[in-house]
Amino acid sequence: QVQLVESGGGLVQAGGSLRLSCAASTNIFSFNSVGWYRQAPGKQRELVARITFGGNTAYADSAKGRFTISRDNAKNSVYLQMDSLKPEDTAVYYCNAVTSYGRAYWGQGTQVTVSS
Repeated sequence: QVQLVESGGGLVQAGGSLRLSCAASTNIFSFNSVGWYRQAPGKQRELVARITFGGNTAYADSAKGRFTISRDNAKNSVYLQMDSLKPEDTAVYYCNAVTSYGRAYWGQGTQVTVSS
């Protein structure tokens, strides 16, 4: 069973930074893509950033210029560096991995709270 474990969330002031980590229990090259989603209270879960098997990245408009997704193949980990955080970035952040067969796996989520 594939497991994704997120870490790195916390409380930070507006303008600050956090680095989220997603550690996979298997080789991340098993996945077609790995991404970060977030869900704020009362809102739908939304894609924040994604990195593909080939290393291509994509970002939500709200994340462009502030967030950076990266991976460490040796550690089977994907990271989300979040800079210039805003109160509206407050949400539970989830790691998501999708295989080439379309099967999706989710982590348990990590809370990010940005105070104004």
